[in-house]
Amino acid sequence: MNVALGSRTPRVPGPRAADLAALTPASRDRYVDLLRVVSLAAVVFGHWLMAVPVVGPGGSVEVGNVLSAVPALRPLTWLLQVMPVFFLVGGFAHGTGWASVRRRGGRYADFTRARASRLLRPTAVFLAVWLALATAAGLAGRDAGLVRLALRTVTQPLWFLGVYLALVALTPPLWALHRRLGRWAPAVPVALLAATAVVDVLRFTGGHTGLATLNLLLVWAGVHQLGFLYADGTLQRGGLRLGGWLAGGGLLALVALTGVGPYPVSMVGVPGESVSNMSPPTLALAAHAVWLTGLVLLLRGPATRWLARVRVWRAVVAANGLAMTAFLWHLGAAFAVVGVVAARGWDLGAPGGPLWWLTRPLWLGAAALFTAVLVSVFRRFDAPRPPAAPGGGHPLRSALGMVLCTLGVLAVSTVGFGGLLAGRTATLLVLPVTAPAALALLAAGAMLLRPAPGAQPTVTR
Repeated sequence: MNVALGSRTPRVPGPRAADLAALTPASRDRYVDLLRVVSLAAVVFGHWLMAVPVVGPGGSVEVGNVLSAVPALRPLTWLLQVMPVFFLVGGFAHGTGWASVRRRGGRYADFTRARASRLLRPTAVFLAVWLALATAAGLAGRDAGLVRLALRTVTQPLWFLGVYLALVALTPPLWALHRRLGRWAPAVPVALLAATAVVDVLRFTGGHTGLATLNLLLVWAGVHQLGFLYADGTLQRGGLRLGGWLAGGGLLALVALTGVGPYPVSMVGVPGESVSNMSPPTLALAAHAVWLTGLVLLLRGPATRWLARVRVWRAVVAANGLAMTAFLWHLGAAFAVVGVVAARGWDLGAPGGPLWWLTRPLWLGAAALFTAVLVSVFRRFDAPRPPAAPGGGHPLRSALGMVLCTLGVLAVSTVGFGGLLAGRTATLLVLPVTAPAALALLAAGAMLLRPAPGAQPTVTR
């Protein structure tokens, strides 16, 4: 699968984290970098903590969810479900990134190409490896049981990358709207998150369940727009007072919605529950995003002072260079640990019981160790490259490329690689998709994002 979205550049050794940390300009908002690392790390930790491998007779193994077995742990997701923070940071990064591209004389194609390339390069390697493993397992007749579960599951977290790519594609017009509205710009995220309530009313009272998919864009675009407000300083100017109002109001709304409304307590999907707050997102998740945004503002002052320490900032810079690779491979590492547990027949205890809690540090440590090994192998594919000079390209061609990449990533996250040779299908929106079709969409989108033959570079000053 070809995702070389820009012209080929010579590979040179990347700078060390210590060098990058030393070169950090005083104007950089270091807190944003910390939030990016913390949000992805929390997702990884949450996935590991929720996984419950159960070894059955004959060495068979199943992987359950501790939130199903121990409902009392579900409120923990109000802290561990921090994907809204990642999209908040994404709004900041995309808004400031687009403004930077425009200052250099770049255009829509340059922005989308650079952003997509940075995300899709390590993802393409990840998908190629799992495609090869799925093919080998199918040919060997081993695509069953734990192997099939792993092949289906490891791609599921890529849903966020699909939504993220869609927001990258929408950033230039949304940023223009944000700038045009001026002091009325906060109305945009308010309207988007309020529209979530309308969709939910139609869904739960009118029986229009198909409309729920709209919230996938409304909720995450609303949080993304909050990131624009962080980028232009609006949220920071509100200070602790605004942070308190957002955190307190969002938390009170969340308590009310989960206590009285039709929403479950867990901010992630729990097997067996009729409603998930995540898939698709609900008004409860929107309230959760608001309270987390307030918490981010409340912690900004002390966190910024902490990040002024040389060693702390150096660690954050190093972690940022590994975060995406760790996110991609953390479930594969967890399944490797499950395989070892199954092979050895170890009993990790009933979920929530004394033995289960005693073995949690060993489980988490083993998953972290396997992930570290995989990161050491694949981290070079996530290394940043120097920004290329603007290379031109028609905006409609780039927009179509982003649409195809978005659909391709969402499709592969939905169908996975389990049952690959058997032609397994899954439904994306209303269309059945297979893994080969999903990869074809992604490859076609990546080709469209490449500079068109004969495209003239944009003149920069």
